[in-house]
Amino acid sequence: MEPWVPLFDIFLNSTCPETEASQWLQQSFNPSSSTTTSAAAAATTTTTTSPFLSLLTNPTNIIVVNSSSPSPSPTPTKRVMWIQTLPNTVQARILSFLALEHRRFSKRDLSRLAKDVLKDGKEIDFWVKKSARQLLDVLSESSYEWVSCLNLDSEEERVDDEFGLLPDWLKDAASSNESVLPWLPMSLDEFDLGMPFGSGSVDEYSSMEVDERKEEDLDKGETADNVVHLINDSIDPNIAKMAASLRSRILNYESSSLTVELASQIRKLCVESAADSLTVLGLIEPWKADDETASVLMSHLSNGSEEELGWVSHILCSILLPKLLVLNEPASRVLVTATIEYCKLHQRACVYGLLFPLFLRMEGVNNPIGDLIIRVLRECLHPAHVSAFCQKLLCGEQGRRNYVCLPCHKCLISDELVWTEPLFNLFQHILNHNVHITQDSADQLVYQVQELAGRFSKSLKFGNFLLCLVTKCAPLLKSHKLSLTEAVQCTDTIVTKSILSKLANL
Repeated sequence: MEPWVPLFDIFLNSTCPETEASQWLQQSFNPSSSTTTSAAAAATTTTTTSPFLSLLTNPTNIIVVNSSSPSPSPTPTKRVMWIQTLPNTVQARILSFLALEHRRFSKRDLSRLAKDVLKDGKEIDFWVKKSARQLLDVLSESSYEWVSCLNLDSEEERVDDEFGLLPDWLKDAASSNESVLPWLPMSLDEFDLGMPFGSGSVDEYSSMEVDERKEEDLDKGETADNVVHLINDSIDPNIAKMAASLRSRILNYESSSLTVELASQIRKLCVESAADSLTVLGLIEPWKADDETASVLMSHLSNGSEEELGWVSHILCSILLPKLLVLNEPASRVLVTATIEYCKLHQRACVYGLLFPLFLRMEGVNNPIGDLIIRVLRECLHPAHVSAFCQKLLCGEQGRRNYVCLPCHKCLISDELVWTEPLFNLFQHILNHNVHITQDSADQLVYQVQELAGRFSKSLKFGNFLLCLVTKCAPLLKSHKLSLTEAVQCTDTIVTKSILSKLANL
């Protein structure tokens, strides 16, 4: 316990616990020698982080207080993990930190920890539950339907535990005839490499297949293409006829009760028919409904569905997204409320069916869209989710950022970010919201600053974004001090001197 006291102090008192905890772990347990091999570094990380998970999962008895009991009775106890005895805020911070630094820990142990936390169901705190699900999201494979449905037992065997495999350099040595550890007074035949990891022999481990796939993103499980395309099969004439009838009814709002019935019919046609739901929604054109009708449709179409990148995201991209992509004035209160309530319930669909397409809008983010996005980020997503989203948005390969949209709206979405003043204001809000920005995200922001400094040299919003970036991300910008200084010197705003002063102190 004692070696981890400084880390728990960070989780308890820090205003940016994930970042400080990552730095503490890096400084405390990474080999300091520059000649240390990557394999040795990985081995060191393995042996030093495992006890931390063991501490968190250590079984502990707690007293169950029953204030309604009228008379003294034997003190009831409940057996829980040690992490569950901590304050809810600390639990959420620890789980967010584990999601951020998951490569330093055993995937199997992390998966078991997150699932054990979620076993209490409705009894656990909202942010603890969200952080545990985020940890499972990071560990999940290419399909994460099991996460959306919280089928916590189905993923147990799918978590590849790299900590249970021999490193490549040791496998190569084991397959050769040379001594594996030449400083030990034993031969290769006498030394059983299988013992530390299991009961297998050297030959068994040398013949094991190595998974060479790299985890490129903080958020796993996206679709293969950046757009969900309509299927090429022809639509059944009866389905097309019913879709046309529903399309005409959508344009004629009568009452909420009739709209609820309309939503039921749309859902039945899309879900129960053999046709692709996006194809049917494209024929119905629900985005043409007025805001009040759209609000009622969104609240009733998704009832009972948790397929985050299936039906739930299809509702977003066919009703809400087309309205927002052409938004040039503040959204109505009805539409904003419907957006917030929907995205609170379906964060993953919100990211892929709304945020990615809006950030990649062909004409760039404008003020009305930026204001709505700010509310969604602040009220619907945990900072760890926002951090992962920014990392993929800024560092994802052009043309391969995954999102869900109807093909008829693809012309409104670009393959890359279009930088505008409202977009700088949006990133400034993200930084001010104490969202952890990864090093590669910071590098990309610096690159964009260098490219755009001349174009936005007189822009105060650009200057305020720069000032916020230098203030909030100073530790990540030290290697960019010279290039940032040159870029800032190209600007001429009332905050230019303040930015240069802060850069000088990096």
